[in-house]
Amino acid sequence: MITLLRGILLAKAPTEAVVDVGGVGYGVQIPVSTFEALGDTNTPVTLHTYLHVREDALVLYGFATGEERDTFRLLISVNGIGPKMAQGILSGIGVGDLKDCIARGNVAMLTTVPGVGRKTGERLVVELREKIGKIDQDLRPSSGAGDEQSRIRSEALLALTSLGYTRQVAEKALRAALQDPGAPSTIEGLIKSALRHATGTS
Repeated sequence: MITLLRGILLAKAPTEAVVDVGGVGYGVQIPVSTFEALGDTNTPVTLHTYLHVREDALVLYGFATGEERDTFRLLISVNGIGPKMAQGILSGIGVGDLKDCIARGNVAMLTTVPGVGRKTGERLVVELREKIGKIDQDLRPSSGAGDEQSRIRSEALLALTSLGYTRQVAEKALRAALQDPGAPSTIEGLIKSALRHATGTS
């Protein structure tokens, strides 16, 4: 497995670079974020890499940082997201913002990235939120009680729809849960309360 290239940058384009390592030119697929971090041609360069093995080809992807590469690996672990789409996602949003959107369940923001529809955004949140949380324990907290309540409600809504409830049923159940005496203030509590209401409305 090729995990790092260190050599001379022979050529670069927004989605591809060529690195000379000991007289061998390696063609590397890169996201736009990595392209912007590259220096001039004919200067030393280091790329963190991921080798994608297909039946008909070996494709090398390169990244300016190890964090970018690790995020790329997380993306391609999601059902329906291949290396090309992952490369496009990292070209459209910074790693920090991407992780923050996933951690907060901000599907609306994710769908502003070219190639990411609502279903793909929801899959990213559902499949990667826990993994992102374990990797980045220091994610920024929401500011303000209003933002926090909105975040909790949004995440609970996403959880209900991912369990198969329609958006209409999920929203109705959440409204009922929030009107209960001593309405829960945590995501887990709100989901459990909403599930009880959803069972009676679906």
